[in-house]
Amino acid sequence: MSSKEEAVALYPTVCSMLDKLAKKNVIHKNKAGNLKSKLAAKIAKLA
Repeated sequence: MSSKEEAVALYPTVCSMLDKLAKKNVIHKNKAGNLKSKLAAKIAKLA
């Protein structure tokens, strides 16, 4: 498995964790959105 395949497979799990943290007010919902966006961009850049 390549690193991109692993990253794509784990992305939904990470997004879910960020959403849960935002829902519990551990982090702000906008911060969670920003982190998800940055992560998606990094995954897209992987070869």
